[in-house]
This record gives sequence, structure tokens and C-alpha cells, in this order.
Amino acid sequence: MTTYSLDPPEVSRHPHGLYRELRDDAPVTELGGRMGRGSLTVSRHEDVVAALRTPEVFSSDPAAVDIGTVRPLVPLQVDPPHHSKHRKALDPLFAPRQIAAYEPRVRELVRELIDQVADDGHCNFHQAIAEPLPSTVFLELLGLPVSRVDEFLALKDGIIRPPARSMAERREKVAATGQKIYAVLEEVVEARMAERQDDFFSTILDVEVAGEPLSRDDVVDIGYLFFLAGLDTVSASLECMIAFLAQNPDHRRRLVDDPAVIPHAIEELLRHESPVAAVARITAADTEISGCPIAAGTRITALVGSANTDERVWDNPHLVDFDRESNKHIAFGAGVHRCLGSHLARMELRVALEEWHARVPDYRLADGIELRYSQGVRQVDNLELVW
Repeated sequence: MTTYSLDPPEVSRHPHGLYRELRDDAPVTELGGRMGRGSLTVSRHEDVVAALRTPEVFSSDPAAVDIGTVRPLVPLQVDPPHHSKHRKALDPLFAPRQIAAYEPRVRELVRELIDQVADDGHCNFHQAIAEPLPSTVFLELLGLPVSRVDEFLALKDGIIRPPARSMAERREKVAATGQKIYAVLEEVVEARMAERQDDFFSTILDVEVAGEPLSRDDVVDIGYLFFLAGLDTVSASLECMIAFLAQNPDHRRRLVDDPAVIPHAIEELLRHESPVAAVARITAADTEISGCPIAAGTRITALVGSANTDERVWDNPHLVDFDRESNKHIAFGAGVHRCLGSHLARMELRVALEEWHARVPDYRLADGIELRYSQGVRQVDNLELVW
């Protein structure tokens, strides 16, 4: 079995070449690199979708990936039938009509952030827009103090991208960070149990599953999941999109000239960039993928980014086409664990692209910038723009 490394610099740039090589030569293979051993990757669209849509075989059990938790996160790390009851109770909180009510505040916040840099002629987009926008929106939604955003972002990074030189060091750092996140959430839940407010924690404390209220642990665990997702993935997605548009002026000009294209552009860039490049599963039974037998208890990394650019499914997959007729990408996942917050993410991305291109229509990368993409969730922290 060929072992492929996922250490930098192989994934510091766009991994399309690596994805293609994996799909063609090693559709099921071992992850290499100091941070990756002990898992198998699957890279073809058919296999990735199968892994995401058959939880009875490819489980989301916490053993699939270490994110510092002491209990399975509801609903991410539980499988049907337990998962289904919680998902049914939570889905209405993130329905399109519910999300639409937040759009005026999101638009107001985007404009405030752009106002701070528009006349400067340059900015680090990660620091100025992409990180503070969804972070502020989500902290306000959750009911956490925005004044502590830097602390919360550091905790989030301590789980998703901890500075570690080995898996043992990574596990130690993640576990310690997880305890700090639990402490923050326990404090908030305790306060909301004593006195409800107009925020997410107050709402889910009143949610019932199969006629029973959520337990205190359930509320904390749901908050843990949203803490990680809400503080990272929209930021990374927006950065990937702006990085592409800064380097492709014809595509950028289309959005400036016709903002109605923006929703289509978002879907195509989610497919092409796949900001959440991979998801983790663990096999609950002996199985087989692309002719390769896999034992129960094997950790699987399903390469969503590879599936979204698989020539077996997509016509000209490496061409960014805002007019693509069929775009059933899996950037938000697939199956029962598909992203709960996808409607919120799409709204934030749309509003951000609308307002940015209305104020800063003609931008590019600063001279000498070689973009750095983080692994797993493709954050671009050195996105220096000039206009």
C-alpha cells in the first residue's frame, strides 16, 4: 500500500493534484505524515458518499476523531436512531425562515467591518473580515460575550489546529483545550437555567426530544459542537472564496456586475474549494471500499474535496463555472449528518460577498504573497489584499 504524506508543503496550496493522484492510483490508502498515521483515506466520489450515507457501517462515533470531548457530541457524534430524534428537534432552529431573521444584523455587521478598511486600500482579509464576521454573529446567536472573542478563537484553534509536533502532543493539547471549552459552556448553561435570555442556549434548554427536555449535558454538548463549527468553517469558506476571486478577475467582475450570480458562485466555489476538505468516520463492521477489505474499528478519512472534483462525476471539475447546471456538491456533507447550519452559512457568505463587492469591487493579492492554507479546514490566514 502506497503511503501519501499530508504534511506541508503538499497541502499548503490547492490539493487538486494530490486528489487526482489518489483517485487514480490509490482510492483507498494510508495517510502519512507525522500527524496522519493510523487512518485510511477514501477519495473517489462514490466511496466518499457511501461512507457519509451509511452510518450503520461508517460510524460518527467519537473514536473517529479526537476533538477533546468527554461525551459524544449531539447530534454530530451519535448515529441513528439516537441521532434522528435530536436532529428532528434541532432542525427547526436553523430552518431558512428562522435564519432569514438574522440577515439584517449580519448585513449591518459586514458593513461595519468593511467601513474600517475600505478607505485604506489594503487589508488582511482574514483578520479584518473573515474571522470577526461569523465569530461575532455566532457568539451573539449563542449568547456568549463578544468581548471574549479572541479567547474563544484561541480555544477553537486549540482543537482544530493545535500547535503539536506529534500525535501524543496533539492529544494532550486537545484534551486540555476541551476542558476549557466545557468550563465556558457550563458557566453559560448554568446562567441560562437560572434566567432565560433571547439567545440560542435559552432556546435549546426548552427543546424537547421525544417528549422529554434535553439534559444539561446534552445542552452543553450541543453548544460544544456549535462552538467549533460556528467559529471556524464560515471564516475558512469566505477566505477560500475571496482568495480565488482575488486571483481570477473575470470571475470577480461577474459578481460585481451582476450580484444575482452570487448564490450560484457560492455553490460552485464551495464545490471547487471544499473548505472542509475531509470528514472522519470509523467502521462499525467489516466492510469493503473499491475492492479493499477494511476491518471493523478502522478510522476513515473521507476526502470531501476530492469527491467534489472527481472526473467520474463532474464535467471539467477543475473549471470554476458559475453557470454550472448541476451542482450537487457535498461541501456540507451528505446523509443524516449533513451540516445543521448550512442555511446560516450560506446566508452569511452571500451577504458578505454582496457587501464586499459593492464597496471593494477591484481587489487583488498583495505583491509577493504566497497563500498558506491550513490542513483539514482550509483557513487562509495570510490573505493580504490591495485595491
